[in-house]
Amino acid sequence: MSQGFAFLILFIAAGLEAGGDALVRKGLHSPTLVKQVEFILLGSVTLLGYGVVVNLPAWDFGKLLGTYVTLFFLVAQLINYFGFGQEPSISILVGGALIILGGLIITFWRA
Repeated sequence: MSQGFAFLILFIAAGLEAGGDALVRKGLHSPTLVKQVEFILLGSVTLLGYGVVVNLPAWDFGKLLGTYVTLFFLVAQLINYFGFGQEPSISILVGGALIILGGLIITFWRA
């Protein structure tokens, strides 16, 4: 599998996982029982989609975990900002920079 295709799969998986978590969160904080159930069910289906997408390729997931964690962090922050209107704090920015640095090292370091 090409590295570009692996990035695409991991990016889609990160979007599904962070999106599913966001939908469940929205459901838990919705004002009506109907909306709660709708968002939680949609979040559940989205999280199931994540589980399928991330496990379709036959790869050493441990090797790509750093890349995935980095992509998950980035997608989660975008959802937090655009979906919930919350700007990242300085601690999230500094910690996120370390996550991104770690992901780059894991992804591109050639031993």
